[in-house]
Amino acid sequence: MNPLAQGNLVSLAEGLPGYVSENPVLVAGVVVGLIVLFGGGFALYRYLTRPPVTRLQSLLTEYDAVTVLMHPNPDPDAMSSALAVDQLATAAGTDTKLCYSGEIRRPENRAFETVLDLDFDRVESVGDIETEAVVLVDHNEPRGFAGAEKIEPIAVIDHHPGGGTGTEFTDVRTDMGACATIFAEYFEDLEWDFFEVDIALTDGGVDTADVPEDAMPSHVATGLIYGIQSDTRSLTNGCSSADFAAAAYLYQGVDTDLLNRIANPQVDAEVLDVKSRAIRDREVRAPYGFSDVGEVSNTDAIPQAADELETLEGVSAVVVVGEKEGTIRIAGRSRDDRVHIGRAIEAVVDDIPMAEGGGHARMGGGKISVDYLDGLGPSEGVTRAELQERLFEAMAGER
Repeated sequence: MNPLAQGNLVSLAEGLPGYVSENPVLVAGVVVGLIVLFGGGFALYRYLTRPPVTRLQSLLTEYDAVTVLMHPNPDPDAMSSALAVDQLATAAGTDTKLCYSGEIRRPENRAFETVLDLDFDRVESVGDIETEAVVLVDHNEPRGFAGAEKIEPIAVIDHHPGGGTGTEFTDVRTDMGACATIFAEYFEDLEWDFFEVDIALTDGGVDTADVPEDAMPSHVATGLIYGIQSDTRSLTNGCSSADFAAAAYLYQGVDTDLLNRIANPQVDAEVLDVKSRAIRDREVRAPYGFSDVGEVSNTDAIPQAADELETLEGVSAVVVVGEKEGTIRIAGRSRDDRVHIGRAIEAVVDDIPMAEGGGHARMGGGKISVDYLDGLGPSEGVTRAELQERLFEAMAGER
């Protein structure tokens, strides 16, 4: 330090006691202000760095009841995530109503609901939502029923891309293979243990009289681990290290008999027929495949046909389309790092009015009204043959 600066510091130090004695109120105010400033900043830091599950639990305690809303046609990942919110809400003293807007039709989805003896409510309009507070799981924007756009969820927990957020809490992690992984992490952060329950359909389900508040029943652990398995194809597709860690944690509480019954349901005859048509009528332009299975009564057969077609040797990405009641359904699958199938489908339907499309790198889907495909509205129309060409171009990265 140079002599001049050193002299200034000495003068300041010598004069400080006199200044304090002459201005005690001002100095006291400054000291208090600094304490409040740093104390408030520390409190804010502690609040912002709390684990997400702590913030979610704190939010749930503010409501007497919440509606947990799954996406239309919920799958095991969505259903198990709804079950997880129910567990957290119950521990917080909050009632829940678990809802969806579409149908539960795919065999594994129906088996999941039946084997675990779940009680879900179907909503057709916003008027069916009976609570002020809504929590979205496994999707981040309400959809699939009249007035869905009017809902402002207090919380959103999801792993899909999208811009939807909760007014009070948002936890969207697109790097996770399943939404159930996020909830498994929540329970592990809370250090919840597991306990075994006996699911008995004849006596109305689980007796919760002696259930501890900080432990997870085996049917919930089983549901969550199957939610992870179903969205990651048994931890082989679109996984992160967090998905494996979550599965390892949940395995401690899984009921293997329940898991086997969910994973191996009887298969609908139409599903087998649609898979057969997809394979028989396929067109392959290596390494991409496409099949139009025509009219179906069970739309869940379309993604299952895509799963089957993707297993063909020499095929790394596929799209299967089918039609029901004037709507074309699209299901895409990819094992090819060059093909983000969700973006590919989105690019194909982008200029078709009222069409939807999107998804993950490995799994995507969409739907198009036949009327709009044919040119209703501002569009000039797209033939089924042109739609097929668009899909091949998108998989090849040419759109």
